[in-house]
Amino acid sequence: MKTEIGKLIEAAVLALKNELGADFVLPEIEVTHPKDERFGDYTSNVAMLLGKLLKKNPLDIAKLLQEKMAADYLEKVEVVAPGYLNFYFTQEHLQKEIGIIVQQGDDYGNNQMGVGQKILLEFVSSNPTGPIHLGNARGGPLGDSIANVLQKAGYQAEREFYINDFGNQVAILGHSILKDAEAQYPGGYIDELGKKIPAGMTDPKAVGIWAAGEIIESMIKPTCEKLGIKFDRWFSEKSLHDSGKVDEGIALLTERGLTYEREGALWFKSTEFGDDKDRVLIKSDGNKTYIAPDFAYHIDKLGRGYDKLINILGADHHKEAMVMQSFVDQVLGEPGKLEVILTQIVRVVKDGQEVKMSKRRGTYYAMDDLIEEIGKDAVRFISASSAPTSHINFDINLALEQSDKNPVYYVQYAHARVCNIEGKAKESGITVDDIKAVDLKVLEHEKELALMRELHRFPELIEEIAGDYGVHKLPFYAIKLADRLHSFYDVCRVVDSGNLEMTRARLILVNAVKIVLAETLRLIGVSAPERM
Repeated sequence: MKTEIGKLIEAAVLALKNELGADFVLPEIEVTHPKDERFGDYTSNVAMLLGKLLKKNPLDIAKLLQEKMAADYLEKVEVVAPGYLNFYFTQEHLQKEIGIIVQQGDDYGNNQMGVGQKILLEFVSSNPTGPIHLGNARGGPLGDSIANVLQKAGYQAEREFYINDFGNQVAILGHSILKDAEAQYPGGYIDELGKKIPAGMTDPKAVGIWAAGEIIESMIKPTCEKLGIKFDRWFSEKSLHDSGKVDEGIALLTERGLTYEREGALWFKSTEFGDDKDRVLIKSDGNKTYIAPDFAYHIDKLGRGYDKLINILGADHHKEAMVMQSFVDQVLGEPGKLEVILTQIVRVVKDGQEVKMSKRRGTYYAMDDLIEEIGKDAVRFISASSAPTSHINFDINLALEQSDKNPVYYVQYAHARVCNIEGKAKESGITVDDIKAVDLKVLEHEKELALMRELHRFPELIEEIAGDYGVHKLPFYAIKLADRLHSFYDVCRVVDSGNLEMTRARLILVNAVKIVLAETLRLIGVSAPERM
């Protein structure tokens, strides 16, 4: 509806422009939800923008625009000083939307904004040298939820894990398993891998490549599955080397005059792309650095026909991200095709203190430890609740608390509450066989209207997140919707055998809540239990 309101305002502004014979460029029309719902469902400051352009009183402009705006879904358009236009939906419009939700079910909120467009999201991509730690894992729930929303918005969104199974870290893994002088990685899993080395394999790099495959299969894939993440593709860095694509990427850079030799090494002029220093592509010993296959990987991704690439990385990779975006924009000639989302650090807090070590592992706190302690649903919900630019604190005590203080519990309980209400209605022999036969106009209590208004915002939220990837808005929406449901339930009796008309209308209302709550939780990656 935000789009419809915007079009209504635009038509009124154009009509006013013609009426006044004025010459001005139409300003960008801003339509938002007022912070205080007493001021309507939507509000716009367009009259104040026009007031500056026309050098007229914004209040007078607002009144002139008000006269030119009418729609069957609007109860009224109100002018408020110093020149705001506030839009109020009719109750009938809100009531009709409830019927639409129930009829469309899980498809409610779907849109076509991304039809025909392919987006590739690459995330987690932790080194296959051990269990996934919290820093790498943060990108998992984020990337998966973004992909979920993009798919709901009509995009063909694919998830990809880039396996660093060839570089220096893999060689160090091999040395660690062989227990030689260059060993660096500790841990029981290293000892276990040492017992399984294929007969005759003694070269550290070969051992590392073999072990990386073992770690992917036995540690990394199972952790992703525990988080509810299913990658469409596990892409091997080694395949880029084997196919010659890494050499092709280096040749492209050299052809463009972006490399030079110094001290026996081949350097990339990364300072030309905003880096603080040039980067080595090929070391003096002939080994290639990580940046060489990274270039080849992005050439490969774009060659697969994606309209957009989204990389989710830790904030410590900001320099590499900037260079890679410049490479895609300027060298490959695909400006804007690569978007990088940087995530901040993750902490685990228990009893008010940061927990850095795993009691089970005896080393760093891995994602498996967190899932084991608080469960997948809590991990996904809490991960999604913060914008990537914000730090995350996993409060173990709060995540395990079964009370309103725990947001995961609070939202899931709202879904279970509706299931319980529907169960009681069924036990009483009350059913809704034909939605069209139910009079939804009886839903006019302020708590019912507040609930309907919140439900009405869901499609707009999907469209917004599909545009800015702000999936942290989903948990906050779920909490607010749950809050509206609990508030409604406290004062409005749903199942009342003495008033079947109202009962059936309210059953449709709470069913709509259940549908939208379950779909919101699905997008986040959290289950919607029927009982708690």
